[in-house]
Amino acid sequence: MTESFDHLAAFVAVARERSFTRAAAKLGVSQSALSQTIKGLEARLGLRLLTRSTRSVMPTEAGERLLRTLAPRFEDIEQELVALTALRDKPAGTVRITAGEHPAISILQPALNRILPDHPDLHVEIVVDYGLTDIVAQGFDAGVRLGEQVAKDMVAVRIGPDMRMAVVGSPDYFARHPAPETPQGLTAHNCINIRLPTYGGLYAWEFERGGREMRVRIEGQVVVNHGGLRLASVLDGLGLAFVPEDQILDHLASGRLVRILEDWCAPFPGYHLYYPSRRHPSAAFAVVLEALRQR
Repeated sequence: MTESFDHLAAFVAVARERSFTRAAAKLGVSQSALSQTIKGLEARLGLRLLTRSTRSVMPTEAGERLLRTLAPRFEDIEQELVALTALRDKPAGTVRITAGEHPAISILQPALNRILPDHPDLHVEIVVDYGLTDIVAQGFDAGVRLGEQVAKDMVAVRIGPDMRMAVVGSPDYFARHPAPETPQGLTAHNCINIRLPTYGGLYAWEFERGGREMRVRIEGQVVVNHGGLRLASVLDGLGLAFVPEDQILDHLASGRLVRILEDWCAPFPGYHLYYPSRRHPSAAFAVVLEALRQR
């Protein structure tokens, strides 16, 4: 015979309190409903569990035996629920995030440097992936994308400023090849291509000026699928590259790279952290989200 958790919990409450009134108040039910629950339990067991009088309620011999069996188990359950509540309120556990290499290095890593020392029970796994990962199917808590790439059924939180791209080359390259004056002129240059699964092929360089948008399909001897290789290739003078502006500021300042077509590189919305709208964020996820949120 299987009894419901609620009915057994009701019996334990009455037997402990020795009162239907106090037990009903503790459980948040009416005294009459509690009395009916106990009568139903006794009827199904075929045993009287409680002896009722005008002043008190006492367990019978069968009731005492059942109470000795149930009480420690209910205490264990209550303690575990308290522990789970503490886990909910304490930033602990693992947060898994998928992101491209650029936001992983420029945004996620600095945020982890700020929060992890203060939260020893918090663990963060970052998986660098250039594709548009299905975070639900792949078991991720969140992903990072540019704002325009976030699906409509996701919650998107801005975690980075507006971005700009930059066309750059080494001084040695420009000594051999005069710089183009327009984006169309790039087709005559040796350009470093990048192949990303996000775009399903070679990435077309995107430009905008005065409301006019332009996509240029460039060609060159080098094709990579990694931002670090692209930067190394342009520094070595193998061709021109189209890179996030923040990656090459130091190289521009040092003179190792030269920038062209700057007036064609308009700002665009930066990175967003996205996660399912139906997801109830854990304390651990909330800490990571707050650290990443763009002020």
